[in-house]
Formats: sequence, structure tokens, C-alpha cells
Amino acid sequence: MIPFKFGPKTDDLFETILKLETVKEAEAFFRDLCTIDEIKSMSERWEIAKLVYKGLPYRKISDKLNVSTTTVSRVALWLNNGEGGYKAVLDKLNNK
Repeated sequence: MIPFKFGPKTDDLFETILKLETVKEAEAFFRDLCTIDEIKSMSERWEIAKLVYKGLPYRKISDKLNVSTTTVSRVALWLNNGEGGYKAVLDKLNNK
């Protein structure tokens, strides 16, 4: 398996995302860019990350969102040991 590296293509994508100004623009852009399943998966992971960040028990999150505890654990792993992206945004949102 070839390791993933960010580069000009991903930078261009992220710079484009930063130009979106409204939820409606983001919905339209992501609907064209991603499959419905990809959007659902990203939304689900984001909900899990918010609840793990708040300190809810994994089983409670699993039951509330109807996902496996394995999925919750996987998101928690990235929240706690990833690149810091989840935490950076969650910290910003919680400081408002």
C-alpha cells in the first residue's frame, strides 16, 4: 500500500472548500463531489467526534447514533492520536 501524502491536488481541494460561504454552497459542492454514502460516513464520524470530545461513554454514543463501538473507537483514536484536526475545530467551536 502506497502511503498517502498531501500535495497540490489536495491543497487545491482544501483551498476550494475554504471558499464556500454558506451551508447551501457546501451541500451542493459536496453532493457533486461525493457519493451519498461518503457524505453520510463523514457526517457520522463528525457526530461521533463531537460526542467523544464531550466525554460521553463509547457505549452511549454507539446506542445514540446506532453505530458500532468499533466505529466509535476508531473515531476516538483519530481524535486523540491523529493529526489534531478534529480537536482544532472542536476547540474553536467550543470557544465561541
